[in-house]
Amino acid sequence: MAARVPRNFRLLEELEKGEKGIGDGSCSYGLMDSEDIMMSNWNGTILGPGHTVHENRIYSLKIHCDGNYPRNPPTVHFLSRVNLPFVSQIDGKIDPSKLNVLSQWGQDSSIETILVGIRREMATPNNRKLLQPPEGSTF
Repeated sequence: MAARVPRNFRLLEELEKGEKGIGDGSCSYGLMDSEDIMMSNWNGTILGPGHTVHENRIYSLKIHCDGNYPRNPPTVHFLSRVNLPFVSQIDGKIDPSKLNVLSQWGQDSSIETILVGIRREMATPNNRKLLQPPEGSTF
């Protein structure tokens, strides 16, 4: 049985990684409010993958890590309007059961793995050519 890292230690580690820009440069993330001592509310940004309808688009997301993080995945909403099969067209919420990176969540998963996983899904054959809302529109 692996030792569990306390929630805030884990989130501090993710915050440091996000602020330093370590990892995949196509995604970024950080706290919405630097005064959020519980580190619950995060912003995320995804640069649309090249050679898709998402190319040259910047997508904004909000991420909420509740008290059960990292045992349970955070809730994720797109703020930028996007047409993807796992995103509600009403409020931008991602359905975790329809996105592998959330449905197969594990202790080693992170905010970064979510953003990279979403970006990877944008580039799949089923999603790369989906008609998209006008650039700049929001939920």
